[in-house]
Amino acid sequence: MADQNTDPEIVFSLEKIYVKDISFEAPHVPAVFLEKAAMEVDMQLGIEHSSVNPAEGLHEVVLAVTVTARMDKRTAFLTETKQAGVFRITGVPDSELEKVLEIACPNILLPFAREVVNDLVSKGGFPQLLINPVNFEMLYQQKQDGEIQDGQSAH
Repeated sequence: MADQNTDPEIVFSLEKIYVKDISFEAPHVPAVFLEKAAMEVDMQLGIEHSSVNPAEGLHEVVLAVTVTARMDKRTAFLTETKQAGVFRITGVPDSELEKVLEIACPNILLPFAREVVNDLVSKGGFPQLLINPVNFEMLYQQKQDGEIQDGQSAH
């Protein structure tokens, strides 16, 4: 007798990647270029997701990266990037879907967001800014434990 596996096949694919929103501000240039003070950099992450076409398993995931750099309490630059992607996800149990949307998808989006942020900062006349790897699994767990708010992850 043939083995009949009734589990649906899991499909996980990136269908489209794009920048949804982007901004760069450097309110105190060129004065900050002349300062000798060390730059303090703060990065905030946010993850949003929505269903685009449930019948086809299409979901949009947006990784928001906000970087604020200060020198002597003055903003040297502020950049906000929303790197997005449309993912096809089928065959994943409903109980696991949010995990995929908040861990696996942002892991794929992060290198693209890193490139955009570094490009903006460099073109703004500032030294290269490399975003370190992010443990999205830990951030997801903190969110589940109520340690961080939806859409905002301090890092």
